[in-house]
Amino acid sequence: MSVNQSKQGHPKGLYLLFATELWERFSYYGMRGLLTLFLTKAAIEGGLGFQNEDAVLIYGYFTGFVYFTPIIGGAIADQYLGQRLAILIGGVLMMFGQFSLAYSAYMGPEQLMFTWIGLLLLIVGNGFFKPNISTIVGELYEQGDPRRDAGFTIFYMGINVGAFLAPLVCGFLAEDYFAVKASDGKTIVKYAFQYGFLAAGCGMFLGQVMFNLLAQKYLGDLGRHSNKQKNANKGADQTNQPLTNAERDRMSVIFVITIFVTFFWAGFEQAGSSLTIYTDQFIDRELFGFIIPTSWFQSVNPLFIVALAPIISGIWVSLASKNKDLSIPVKMGLGMILLGFGYFFMVGAVLERGDAGDDPSVKAALIWLLATYFFHTVGELCLSPIGLSMITRLAPIKFASMLMGVWFLSPFVAQIAGGYIAAYVEELGPLTIFTAIAIFVIAAGLVLFLIARTLITKMHGRG
Repeated sequence: MSVNQSKQGHPKGLYLLFATELWERFSYYGMRGLLTLFLTKAAIEGGLGFQNEDAVLIYGYFTGFVYFTPIIGGAIADQYLGQRLAILIGGVLMMFGQFSLAYSAYMGPEQLMFTWIGLLLLIVGNGFFKPNISTIVGELYEQGDPRRDAGFTIFYMGINVGAFLAPLVCGFLAEDYFAVKASDGKTIVKYAFQYGFLAAGCGMFLGQVMFNLLAQKYLGDLGRHSNKQKNANKGADQTNQPLTNAERDRMSVIFVITIFVTFFWAGFEQAGSSLTIYTDQFIDRELFGFIIPTSWFQSVNPLFIVALAPIISGIWVSLASKNKDLSIPVKMGLGMILLGFGYFFMVGAVLERGDAGDDPSVKAALIWLLATYFFHTVGELCLSPIGLSMITRLAPIKFASMLMGVWFLSPFVAQIAGGYIAAYVEELGPLTIFTAIAIFVIAAGLVLFLIARTLITKMHGRG
């Protein structure tokens, strides 16, 4: 039985991983909520002065490679480092990446090099961190343990508690508390992005201190050894054993679903690029006389996650108790359809503004944006935590972290594609882009419904 595991509740180590991931996501989403604004605001306003179309491409490539490196970091951890050491390396690199961004923001465009260094450190660090902490969550549970999906839902809530708090704290520091404002008290003359990035780095530091002080107590030896070390201790080498036919089939399911999920993330991740720019310019953000900082809207999705995750989880449990539980491919197809439906509310926002074009004085109602995020969140809950659990079910043990990295290849491709989609918003217009995303993602979800039965067969009882 896994460390600290009891039949009544979840392993205590789950809550340590929950808290560690909370601080890592606080760090990442705090930075991400500010990045597009930091890139696009003029130098005199505390930014770097990139054009919108260039900024969203930078954002797309950065967030894309954040999800590419996990396959490398996962493979290195599987074979050489073990998950625990990889998490330490990744956390330290990301902490220094945030501090590098803070220094760049403090010094201005003449220190642009530190922006690139910071983004590179975040990309490499995340590659070591992200797949390996998710793999340890799966190792807390024995194969077939019915608590596994619920455990990943709890872990996913940790991700989103951090993601909820981050833009509020980092955005408040950068766009309000330390920002220089005009005499009206509302118009920002100069942003203080350096303080937002600094707070993100401090969050990463706290998470690493906590994890490394408490890991041995609550995780025991989980994640300490690579596959080669484990086999050496057993006096046998199992790394070259051929895969069974069932294992090959399950791996093929991982790759197929990863391809489909790419369409979901390409639409979902517009939140940090085109939706951020549209919100900043064309959504009425004034509420009771207070101008809501643009970066705060990055907290809407995780707030909905924390509120709705127990409800969605309860629905899955209720369906399972009646032998009507939906399969993994069907849940993910449903998530894609819900995402596409959410984009129709952004179409509503565009239509409300009519022929106003680029006139920033004509705003759309805030409710359109909130409705979009609501349906995107429900779609995400049908897809993302289920996907993490799926990998730990289907992946052969010797490739566990590497295949968790494969799962993150989907947002890698999606983020880069999303950057190009966002870059075309100004050329083709938001109405065309938002409508196209909605139709395309819904169509992909329907196709996933159609091939679900074939995928379930290839899971060999683990779907």
